Amino acid sequence: MSPKRVIETCLVKDLDIVAICDHNSAENVRAAIDVARETKLQVIPGMEISSAEEVHIIALMPDYEAVMSLQDMIYENLTPGENDESIFGEQIIVNELDEIEGYNKRLLISATLLPVSKVVNEIHSRGGLAIASHVDREVYSIIGQLGFIPENLPLDALEISSSTTLSQAKARFPDIKAYPLISSSDAHYLDDIGKSTSQFNVENPSLGELSKALKGVDGRSIVA
Repeated sequence: MSPKRVIETCLVKDLDIVAICDHNSAENVRAAIDVARETKLQVIPGMEISSAEEVHIIALMPDYEAVMSLQDMIYENLTPGENDESIFGEQIIVNELDEIEGYNKRLLISATLLPVSKVVNEIHSRGGLAIASHVDREVYSIIGQLGFIPENLPLDALEISSSTTLSQAKARFPDIKAYPLISSSDAHYLDDIGKSTSQFNVENPSLGELSKALKGVDGRSIVA
C-alpha cells in the first residue's frame, strides 16, 4: 500500500478520484500527490481520525497545506505512547519513488484525545469535509460507538462500508436517510482499491465540486 502502488492501482481500475486517508496521519499524502501529478487521477488529501470516543471520521481536505495543519493538531492530541512495531507493524514514510524517508513512531492506531464534535469542527475550520466512516459497522463507527448520530453534529455525509448495500444500511439504520450517503473501499490492501466506489455528477474532480454534490446544489449530485 505504498503511495506509488496505490496510485498505479487506481489508474488500472480507471478511477478518477482517490482520497488518501491514513489513520491519524497524512505523512504519505505528498508522495501520492506527486505520483499522480501527470495523470488523470485527482488525489484528495485526507485523514481518518479516531475521536476520543473511538469514532472514525474521514477528513477530506482542500489542499496539502490544510491537511498538514490538521495533522499538526491531531499529533498534539494523540494518545501518549510509541508504536510497537512488533504488534502493529512499521509506519513507513516514503517518497514518490517508494524510497523510505523515515518511520513514524507515534501511536497512530490509538484514539485521539479529541471529542468527535471537536474533530468535525477542526476539519471544517480548515475548509474540509467531515464524513462519518463506515457507519454500518459495529466498531469504530459513530452509531456503533455512540448508539446514535448527534443531531447537532454537522457531518457532511456518512460512509457505508463495502460489506453492506445501501438498501441494507437504510433498513438497519433508518436515521441515516437524513444524510448524504457515499460508499468507498476503505482499502487496506491493493486488491481492495475500487472494491466499492461512489459516482458523482460534477464538473471536475475537486473537493468543491464534491461538496456541491453532497449538498445536491447547482446541478451536482450523487449518482450512485
